[in-house]
Amino acid sequence: MRKSTAPTAAQLEAAKSATIPDVAGPGLRVLFCGINPGLWSGATGRHFARPGNRFWPALHRSGFTPRQFTPEEQDELLPLGLGITNVVARTTAKADELTPAEFREGGQALIARVETLRPRALAVLGIGAYRTAFGRPRTTVGPQAEGIGDTEVWVLPNPSGLNAHYTLDGIAAEFERLRAAVSARDTAI
Repeated sequence: MRKSTAPTAAQLEAAKSATIPDVAGPGLRVLFCGINPGLWSGATGRHFARPGNRFWPALHRSGFTPRQFTPEEQDELLPLGLGITNVVARTTAKADELTPAEFREGGQALIARVETLRPRALAVLGIGAYRTAFGRPRTTVGPQAEGIGDTEVWVLPNPSGLNAHYTLDGIAAEFERLRAAVSARDTAI
């Protein structure tokens, strides 16, 4: 595992409204979808890069990865059938800087991406982002009744350290529910 040095204040400032490429391709088992990249991710070009973000530990604890990867190893997800994208592409210091219109536009772009890539499951990491992007105000965590084509849609807790509603163990448990469902679907095919 490699660890990079922290971005400087100037690099974080320069990362405002930047975008970072998806880690994705056709035929994924799961496409994980963050709300939008934070400044740390924008500065490093890596998803879920800020220390304290619980995505990478939850991914490992849930059994999706054989060990805990670092953001610098994000491309190693692809051979495991996993990918990463975001509802909104531009970086911000906090997700509350995004407008409802950006979420709705991002939701439409996400549908198009899913229709092209056709992952078995889409996991949106943030209930508020999903509710706004897809106009479903009563959504709860877990599998959703409506998919996108043949892709199952799940809503999982936001792994940001700012999400005080879920502990790491709670987030990992929800990730594990998804992993078990995808694995069961894999064996049924």
